[in-house]
Amino acid sequence: MTGRPVPTVLPPPLRGRLGLLAALAWMVVVVLGVAYAGQSEPGAVDSWIVRPTVDGVRPPWRGVALAMDFLGEPAGSTMLVVALVAACLLLRSPRAAVFVVAGAGLPVATTTVLKSLVGRTIHGPGNLSYPSGHTAFATALALVLALLATGRLGLGGTAGASLVLAAALVAGAAMGGAEVALGAHYPTDALGGWCTALAVIPAIAWLVDRAADRMADRAADAGRPERN
Repeated sequence: MTGRPVPTVLPPPLRGRLGLLAALAWMVVVVLGVAYAGQSEPGAVDSWIVRPTVDGVRPPWRGVALAMDFLGEPAGSTMLVVALVAACLLLRSPRAAVFVVAGAGLPVATTTVLKSLVGRTIHGPGNLSYPSGHTAFATALALVLALLATGRLGLGGTAGASLVLAAALVAGAAMGGAEVALGAHYPTDALGGWCTALAVIPAIAWLVDRAADRMADRAADAGRPERN
């Protein structure tokens, strides 16, 4: 066995549960994408929740929504990621640092690709809206932090899964609600972004662990003395 200085980013007790959750999340992303492909108006579910308007929220909550929105913009998200990567490196956990970068970037990249494929717009042509990249970013970052905390604390399957799901719900609701309130997305866009993060993060965590384990094994093999 090879010793690991830091825990895996995908705790073994959560692999089966998060794998199933990811599969269900992908189903939601695809179903919503097919249902709203090429549309430029809110669907029945969107109108039932709230009809997005440019001035849908008033002070002081508009300031809160704008602050949340900034954290999903390039400048705000970069600041968050850099701070978290620095914290991981200070804790001597390069595996966690790689997970933060990949976990923050790949879900957003996935939403960018999906937006082009689905072609749903809001407030005029060119404003692609499904799924919400802001919501995917906030949810993904919350999932990354929750998984790292679960590994550090050594939480079991039920406790760890509860922490991960709670973090995803809070972050997704906060950012998704802000985007809908500001009129940047339909509610189903936010749901699609939330599910995109749930679908992508477990795979990213597994890949990071596998790559890190392989590198550790190679380093251990290189450090062993050759036998004549």
